[in-house]
Amino acid sequence: MSKRDDLIVKYAEDIKEKFGETPDMDLLTKVTVGLGPAIYNIDASKVSGSDDKELETVKKNYLMKKLGMDDDPKLMEAVKSVVEKYGSSNRNKHRAVIYYMLCKHFNKASIY
Repeated sequence: MSKRDDLIVKYAEDIKEKFGETPDMDLLTKVTVGLGPAIYNIDASKVSGSDDKELETVKKNYLMKKLGMDDDPKLMEAVKSVVEKYGSSNRNKHRAVIYYMLCKHFNKASIY
């Protein structure tokens, strides 16, 4: 298995453990591939749930640019909801998992 495949397995485990869902492996793989080399960078591969600037970046760069959504308070509510479900005590919030969960939340899998 490649390093990316190992990470995808790790992300799938997080989705099962933290969100109690069985991940759509095809979509999770596409979301992970879409993140490119960022998944290999320790800092870029994680999302700080307590940093409002970081959450704003998730909203703007992912939800608005990538998924083509219009700016709306519901976007930030969804980001905060996913981060909260991931667990505030969990310091390792993987960007791929958060993006995957947001993609599922807004039914945007067709973009991939």
